[in-house]
Amino acid sequence: MKSNRINTAPPAKKRHLKTKPVLLVIGILLLANLFWFIAWLIPNGSSAANEEVAAVDGEEITRAEWMAAMEEQHGRGALLELVNEKVMAAAAADYDIEVSDKEIDLELAMIRTAQDGTEELLYASDTERQREKVKAQLILEKVLTKDVLIEEQAIKDFYEDNRAIYEVKDSYRTSMIVLNSKAEAEEAIKELDNGSSFEALARERSIDNATGNLGGDIGFVSPNQPSIDQQITAAVADIDPGTWSQPLALDDGRTAIIMVKEKIEGRTFSYDEVKEHISRELALEQLPQSVSPEAFWQEFNAEWFYGE
Repeated sequence: MKSNRINTAPPAKKRHLKTKPVLLVIGILLLANLFWFIAWLIPNGSSAANEEVAAVDGEEITRAEWMAAMEEQHGRGALLELVNEKVMAAAAADYDIEVSDKEIDLELAMIRTAQDGTEELLYASDTERQREKVKAQLILEKVLTKDVLIEEQAIKDFYEDNRAIYEVKDSYRTSMIVLNSKAEAEEAIKELDNGSSFEALARERSIDNATGNLGGDIGFVSPNQPSIDQQITAAVADIDPGTWSQPLALDDGRTAIIMVKEKIEGRTFSYDEVKEHISRELALEQLPQSVSPEAFWQEFNAEWFYGE
């Protein structure tokens, strides 16, 4: 797939790079992880399908029924992601495109910086799967922009006008349990001190359903992040990874316990480190429309039998 060569004038000042294409890909990481979870759940043996996994008033629910329901809800999206990954790997080989670990690290740093607290990104616990998804998206972007020329001055101007984008702050992978009162939070902390799982307790006790269903995970949080409750952003830097806070009185009147799972050190990216990233993103802005990996299915003989 070839694009026409385009010489661009310097772009308008003070614009943020378009991270949405990467966010959309990462946003469905949970579906891909669920696919592998389903595969892990299926044991060997011909009797596995009839194994009882639950019952209601004595009426059993079998593993086969469970698997069928999960496939119906999530199977298509998970399979689509796997096919697209394979297609992008074939495209990389055909177009002689490489993606380095440093490029993936940069993209992940940009995503952590850009998140606004509403995107369900970076929730995947499988780091390697996360990196594979970013790699596939980078291959797509490189294929689409390989024949688009961006003037070096435009790249330099963007970097100078938007240095703050590349001054990435420390970020903390954070989970929380939200409760109605300080007394409830103190009781939950006692359970944690006695060995209870933070994730299990979040699912059981948290009154915030959105994060509770994710085991409390709220993604990466940076100090003073405007989209997150200030009590949380003020506390994360003082919590050692693997430990939790005392009860925090949130702005909405509820009480939270937060746990920091890991800390990612902030850093400043130099012009040489990000010039290719900026060039590619500015080139994507020149394309007339968004293109997904499905556009390459025919070129690389991808076949789809799901639902047929």
